[in-house]
Amino acid sequence: MTKLSVNINKIATLRNARGGNVPDLLKVAADIQKFGAEGITIHPRPDERHIRYQDARDLKSIVYTEYNIEGNPEKTFIDLVLEIKPTQVTLVPDAIDAITSNAGWDTLKHAVYLTEIVQELQRNGIRTSIFVDPVLEMIEGAKKIGTDRIELYTEAFAHQYSLGNQNGILPYTQSAILANEFGLGINAGHDLSLDNIQFFKQNIPGLLEVSIGHALISEAIYLGLDNVVNMYLQKLK
Repeated sequence: MTKLSVNINKIATLRNARGGNVPDLLKVAADIQKFGAEGITIHPRPDERHIRYQDARDLKSIVYTEYNIEGNPEKTFIDLVLEIKPTQVTLVPDAIDAITSNAGWDTLKHAVYLTEIVQELQRNGIRTSIFVDPVLEMIEGAKKIGTDRIELYTEAFAHQYSLGNQNGILPYTQSAILANEFGLGINAGHDLSLDNIQFFKQNIPGLLEVSIGHALISEAIYLGLDNVVNMYLQKLK
């Protein structure tokens, strides 16, 4: 069975937009696990525009499933995860000013850099995952680096699927097959949604975990609006 890790960045974005502590990020994380999710993902960025570094620390005592922290492994990020020691760290090559992650690592060009980081995390008992595009050479590079897992960057698949092109899954299936041969664990994330997740899962052998945030939180709003609007209407009678 593939585990669902829920990315709660958007909850932090909503909280920060108003100030205060509504919605309560820690309560949301606790509730998401209570509802059945098998993990919580966060992606703190240097400007702390959504998840704050203190959130990452506070969540350590709340997350009793799998705690996955994503980010670009610059020094402050590495210091943070070595302090917290989450279940998994996912290394993502996003620029400081990036709105969201938009590419996987070149695991050949950055092999030495990533190897050093992966080894440091593993020495501290942290499972490592490298964010990669579905390119066979990048999977081979990840294997040589010694990472425990890869996370397939799924934006291209999601876009093609939305256009009705199911063949967009083929590079991902081929990458998964190779990763399995190498003994690499397979995670996936970015633009996965209720619309495409089942098809993706069915075509990715050995898929261990998906990390879903933006779509899941957006879908929760849509699916919950009817209920909440009518609760207000009942209060106003």
